[in-house]
Amino acid sequence: MHKCQLSTNRSPKKVCLVGSGNWGCVIARIIAANMASSPDVFDPVLTMWVFEETVDGRKLSEIINSDHENVKYLPGYKLPTNVVAVPDLKEAVAGADVLIFCVPHQFLGKMLPQIKDQGLVPDCIGVSLIKGIDFDDQGVVLVSSIIQTALDIVAAGDFCESTLGCNDLRHGAFLQDLFHTNRFRVNVVLDPHGVELCGALKNVVALGAGFCDGLGYGGNTKAAIIRLGLIEMKKFCYRFFDGIKEDTFFESCGVADLITTCFGGRNRKCAELFVKYKGVTWEEMEATVLNGQKLQGTWTAKEVYRIIEKTHSLPEFPLFVAIYRIAFEGADASTLVDV
Repeated sequence: MHKCQLSTNRSPKKVCLVGSGNWGCVIARIIAANMASSPDVFDPVLTMWVFEETVDGRKLSEIINSDHENVKYLPGYKLPTNVVAVPDLKEAVAGADVLIFCVPHQFLGKMLPQIKDQGLVPDCIGVSLIKGIDFDDQGVVLVSSIIQTALDIVAAGDFCESTLGCNDLRHGAFLQDLFHTNRFRVNVVLDPHGVELCGALKNVVALGAGFCDGLGYGGNTKAAIIRLGLIEMKKFCYRFFDGIKEDTFFESCGVADLITTCFGGRNRKCAELFVKYKGVTWEEMEATVLNGQKLQGTWTAKEVYRIIEKTHSLPEFPLFVAIYRIAFEGADASTLVDV
């Protein structure tokens, strides 16, 4: 992979946010404001790729551009006027110096070839806000690596909550200016793999926390699940990746985000309903409870199970195995406490 950095020849920098769901729009509110306040560094217009949908007879992209609100995925919160929704993916990424990816990772397979076909500016860098992992013949594959390989760009950072993991502090400082606010303080750590893995694996643990809630178990049981979840998160990271830093687990992307996700968020909520309303499918909850948004915990749980099964590591991860079997093999949710 060629080494490159943001060129100083093209300034201000154009930024494209690939994705416009709930998390994407939350981030858009932050970075668009920062871009507008730093015209010497950033082009003030944040281009946001939108998967086109019809809402109450109107195109979602038109609603965002005229009303400055994503009424489907972030209703009640205005987007800055410098956010421009573009439904054509190639048009959205054209000329961008920075690509910020915020889509369900199962969509990348179709999207990345289109972006590659469009052609990217020299020294374009990518930032992944996507929480998930994959597995191929070479072993565990991170989403940032998929993006980097497909587009032949530098994966400059992996963002989880308010932690930015990167390999180059120069990229980290630049991206910190893009994401940081007085109310959303971003910390840069030189451990992109650790940050990305924490962001993915905590959603699997949140399913276990939701199963606990669905069964009506008390706080002590849930705390035990979270504790075991953190242990297995760390074990998974060290088992499959070199260079993971212990301190990363104590950043906001680690313990703090794990606790938050296990007491709130879509994965915990849907796991609770999965237990309470036997027979409801994950897909049905995505369509109804989440208004069409995707669960990342269930997808990641499948990938994690596939990885540990292929590597003959099932006994090392009893919680991850139990969560998978409850979610997809019909195991009784009460088996969770047997781990």
